[in-house]
Amino acid sequence: MKAIILKSDFSSYIVHNDEDLLKRQLRLLSKFAITDIYFLYNSNSIDEYCREYNINYYIADDIYNVIDGNLEDDILILNGDSIFSEAVLSDVLSFNTKSAAVNSYANISDNIKNIDINTRDNLFYYFPIIKINKFSNISDYSKIFEFEDISLIDNNRSEICIVLDDDIKNREYINNYFNKQRVVYLAFSTDIIHGGHIRILKKAKELGKVVVGVMGDQAVASFKRYPVLDYEHRYEIIKNIKYVDEVIEQKTLSYTDNLMSIKPDYVVHGDEWRDDNLKYIREETINTLKKIGGILIEYPFSKDKEFNVLEYKSAEYLSVPEIRRGRLKKILSYKPTVSIIEAHNGLTGLIAEKTTVVKDGKYYQFDGMWVSSLCDSTSRGKPDIELVDLSSRLQTINEIMEVTTKPIILDADTGGLIEHFIYNVKTLERIGVSAVIIEDKIGLKKNSLFGTEVEQQQDTIENFCNKISSGKKVLKTKDFMIIARIESLILEKGMEDALNRAFEYSRAGADGIMIHSRKKEPDEIFEFCNKFREKDNKSYLVVVPTTFNTVTEDEFSCMGVNIVIYANQLTRSAFPAMKKTAETILYNRRAKEADDMCMSIKDILTLIPEE
Repeated sequence: MKAIILKSDFSSYIVHNDEDLLKRQLRLLSKFAITDIYFLYNSNSIDEYCREYNINYYIADDIYNVIDGNLEDDILILNGDSIFSEAVLSDVLSFNTKSAAVNSYANISDNIKNIDINTRDNLFYYFPIIKINKFSNISDYSKIFEFEDISLIDNNRSEICIVLDDDIKNREYINNYFNKQRVVYLAFSTDIIHGGHIRILKKAKELGKVVVGVMGDQAVASFKRYPVLDYEHRYEIIKNIKYVDEVIEQKTLSYTDNLMSIKPDYVVHGDEWRDDNLKYIREETINTLKKIGGILIEYPFSKDKEFNVLEYKSAEYLSVPEIRRGRLKKILSYKPTVSIIEAHNGLTGLIAEKTTVVKDGKYYQFDGMWVSSLCDSTSRGKPDIELVDLSSRLQTINEIMEVTTKPIILDADTGGLIEHFIYNVKTLERIGVSAVIIEDKIGLKKNSLFGTEVEQQQDTIENFCNKISSGKKVLKTKDFMIIARIESLILEKGMEDALNRAFEYSRAGADGIMIHSRKKEPDEIFEFCNKFREKDNKSYLVVVPTTFNTVTEDEFSCMGVNIVIYANQLTRSAFPAMKKTAETILYNRRAKEADDMCMSIKDILTLIPEE
């Protein structure tokens, strides 16, 4: 690349630290390896400074003579009277078309392309830097400064000053420009630091003091995969990057609290959040910056394939049994109530893994998966009577684990014989399941929602406690949980029996208590939760709101519930949809009418990973 510096009447103007305009421009140009420079004026300083920065220079009479025949390379045109930041120069150089940096000091109209002819006559007052790409189709060089095909750098991205004369206004502005410590804020949620992050931090450092808000574990888990490294480790990594001056915690996904506290001049971010599920956070950030007089600067998001591979490898790491197993306990330490949905194969596992929504400025996703005995049996066309053995159940778990990373809770029905249960517990712990839930019934299993309509027999407290404690004794880690499911309310044994069993099961070592009901109103569930929490604040409380489905997760959280399981909704919704599609095809003797009921092949291919 070559540069042209137009005539300056103030080349000896000292701007900062005994550095004059010319020296500052040459220093910045040399930093970007621009070492062939044409001057439309001459001064004693040119030779001295060019030798200092190892620059080849030429004195020319006319700008068009310089450009003519030189478009085998990019051309950068500078106003010799301008002061601009390194970030501005970097922005202009990064464009692959004709580009220009706008002079924010001039405070010109946002509708820059409608500038009248008088403004064009004073072009460099508004555009102190212009880049002409070597591939530009310019047949008439006298028209290179016209606006129709110039890409404009947003005039709010960085400040630019034109030295008009040596008056008080200019002197005050320049002193403020260099002496004010500008604060730049970035938020980091990643635990994989790669070249793209370093580049954006370097750009941020060019703008001023860099403050990085490292998102807390709960904030990260609220909108993306759970962090591989916890907050303390991520804090240490960011703190030791040379472009970072200060590190603070960002406790929420929202930037607002931190922005109002430190009042930065700039917030720097990649441009990917313009179109993804975080665009509402972007809008909130812009509104907050308006209140404090700050500016949002966005840089192109890195699309390097190697960086994508790193992220993919990180997700692979999260699927390792030793990591996945402990994830449920970890997320329970982040959130008062976690949301679990059933999965019965790899496809429903991907739905549980990837489904997200944004509502009222908040980001929601499922925290884990429930492998239900009912759904596992139904997907195989088998009745829900513990007919599907553990070997088949493990095949389902493996299918889900192969394509997902989130924690898994297994519905193990009664757990079977104690002698069998302890071996099954060891197997589930080893493969990376986070928890198993067993119900306190014996005999041929019947679905709980039948209640007393069918014959169901509840286990004795003594025998069930023995099953729990036997399972706990064989565990190798503290990560795996055994949760006891109480059927007293289902079998109409009363609240007192349910509570008595709950406290005994907890004493036997159960990590959590699942209380079940088939009533549509949640009254008895709420009563149980209140009375249980009066004596036990440590055990996890689990509910499955299949019948009492009007209660929200926030309401459950207020009752002390830790885990809400949506146990069969994907299975129940899939069958009517598939049946209707099949009937539509049969009725019309073709598939066209069924298209609106079907997910596109492209969307399916996007959902299912290639690796």
